Amino acid sequence: MKKITKAIFPVAGLGTRFLPATKAIPKEMLPIIDKPLIEYAVEEAVLAGIEEIIFITSHTKPSIEHHFSPNYELEEKLVQRGNLEAIKKINRDIFKNIKFTYVHQESQKGLGDAILQARDRIDQELFAVLLADDLIINAPSATQQLIDIAELHNASVLA
Repeated sequence: MKKITKAIFPVAGLGTRFLPATKAIPKEMLPIIDKPLIEYAVEEAVLAGIEEIIFITSHTKPSIEHHFSPNYELEEKLVQRGNLEAIKKINRDIFKNIKFTYVHQESQKGLGDAILQARDRIDQELFAVLLADDLIINAPSATQQLIDIAELHNASVLA
């Protein structure tokens, strides 16, 4: 069985269950201690061997793309101030070799349609789908457990 190296993150939804907090901040970007919720899920995927993260997003959520993209102006100011700890927090080694791809979904038509938006980036490859609505910390991670089962049985796994 070929290794699972791509993960789809459908994050284009409106987050209406969390209103009014999500009127200005996507629910995936709500902070949990010192990181946005989505970062925990991306970390989980990367630690499970995922090499490409495909975000299915919308035009109303540029903060997700901004969060996982370099911010050279901020980095320059942090270097000038000698704040190396802050630089480590925004330039995490764990994401250094990860490819981040963004697909903009024009209108939200459900989870299946969101996943379908990634078809051109997936082709015939195996992939994972992670929903960053909940934070579940476990060892090994749920993503790792599902990938292990898929590889062991050479089959699709839903959970």
